[in-house]
Amino acid sequence: MKDLVIKGKWIKRELIVLTVLFLSAVIINVIGIVKHDTRWIEMLSQLHVVFILTLLLYALLWLVRLIIFVVILPFRKKNK
Repeated sequence: MKDLVIKGKWIKRELIVLTVLFLSAVIINVIGIVKHDTRWIEMLSQLHVVFILTLLLYALLWLVRLIIFVVILPFRKKNK
């Protein structure tokens, strides 16, 4: 059986993407707090929602990546 090797560069890139998505979810939470004029304790009490939103955004990103891959796949050169 062949081993699967994940390069450190790929892991670092995905962690950066996940961090950016988490910060985006936090910003969305802050906008909601300001817009609805609620207490700032919501930053902590709604942290589980921020994590879920982060994972949802990450899944949507993977869906976009998959669609782009499927569209580009027929135009790739075949290596022999």
